[in-house]
Amino acid sequence: MAASEAIEIGYGGVSMVRRACGLSRKAIAKGMTEIQQANSPWDGRIRSPGAGRKPITLSNRGILPALDRLIESGTRGDPESPLRWVCKSTRTLAAELTNGNHPVSYVKVAQLLHERNYSLQSNRKVEEGDDHPDRDAQFRHINTCVMKNLTAGMPVISVDTKKKELVGNYANAGQQWRKAKDPTKVKGHDFPGPEVPRAFPYGIYDLRRNAGF
Repeated sequence: MAASEAIEIGYGGVSMVRRACGLSRKAIAKGMTEIQQANSPWDGRIRSPGAGRKPITLSNRGILPALDRLIESGTRGDPESPLRWVCKSTRTLAAELTNGNHPVSYVKVAQLLHERNYSLQSNRKVEEGDDHPDRDAQFRHINTCVMKNLTAGMPVISVDTKKKELVGNYANAGQQWRKAKDPTKVKGHDFPGPEVPRAFPYGIYDLRRNAGF
């Protein structure tokens, strides 16, 4: 902007702009040269290449391995990945990383999680009464077995049972292809007695072969 004003003023413009904004004559002259050449050497960048604060993953290369270790010990089951659902909050993770000589804000932790394909998850039905006193230890043991067997080339499967569905002409979740304006008509109420059978859809996922059944 200063260079544009100096060009607009013409003779003596550099001196006038320098007194008005405090920039050096060298900086103003460099800007005038770039405008007159109509081709910035930085290809539209505001800062020169390499300027600015380095990403935390470069200035602190140990933060991602440390984050992975924290995530691995505080996860819950996921049918498509070996324990990749994080149950620890970003504030908790940030505090633990900071205590481990990796100072970072909880906002940055959330950004790192998104970059590593983590996302916020809805509630999961994982609690059946009181938690077992060794609940976290059980998950860590399962995760250790999963990784050990995957490394050895052994099969590892995850079985996921979905919400039960009524068998019959009742409303159930899901969609199917039909002609336009011709939906399947079902009963208006879906709270039948115990004589109506129920189905329990389930899926099996082979982690090593990335195949589902």
